[in-house]
Amino acid sequence: MSTFHESAIAAAIAGKLPFGYPVIPAPSTDPGASGEAVAVTFAGSPGARLAIQVVDPSQLEDGSKNAALADRLHPIFEAAVAVLGSGALGDGELVDAAGVFTDTGTQVFDMIDAAGSVVARAAVRIDGARAAAASSGPQRLSRIAGVEMELVVEIGRTRMPVRDVLSLEPGRVVELDRAAGSPADIKLNGRLIGHGTVVVAEGDFAIRVERILDGAEAV
Repeated sequence: MSTFHESAIAAAIAGKLPFGYPVIPAPSTDPGASGEAVAVTFAGSPGARLAIQVVDPSQLEDGSKNAALADRLHPIFEAAVAVLGSGALGDGELVDAAGVFTDTGTQVFDMIDAAGSVVARAAVRIDGARAAAASSGPQRLSRIAGVEMELVVEIGRTRMPVRDVLSLEPGRVVELDRAAGSPADIKLNGRLIGHGTVVVAEGDFAIRVERILDGAEAV
């Protein structure tokens, strides 16, 4: 499960990757990887090890197609580690993706386009994040205050055989795995952070936050 810092770094990477279309970060269900990735080390308090793998580098629209991929991705890494505060960002290097993506303590994120395709992946490992957050988290988080993150309210879910999905039609009632009146789940970039009650505010659906789970770091 990803921490807020890891999710924020992934959001910063997604926002800075120079594709000609937006991409959204989502915690990967398959942390394995093949091929090469560009990895950097950030020396600070906390420190971090980050890696980015681009499925098709020719899709990057940064005007530097002839430059080394590590150099093209360096500005993205700089934006990503801004949340961690002062420190030294090392040079990018090509590494075996399998090794860095499966390293202990690493959270892997898929960068997904509008069609649902994975166009890039990011590996984030943060060292000593809790101690640093306690001492100067608000100041560091202010550096990425403008980064947008996906907040989702989920009232329930269900599993259905393909034949039932194909038979869906207007008027069909699909039962969810939650009783009426139960609190809805509040998820930030795919991570469950709290529960709330669905309400109506000025004609639109809204969520009244009832509880933030222990360990969920507030912005």
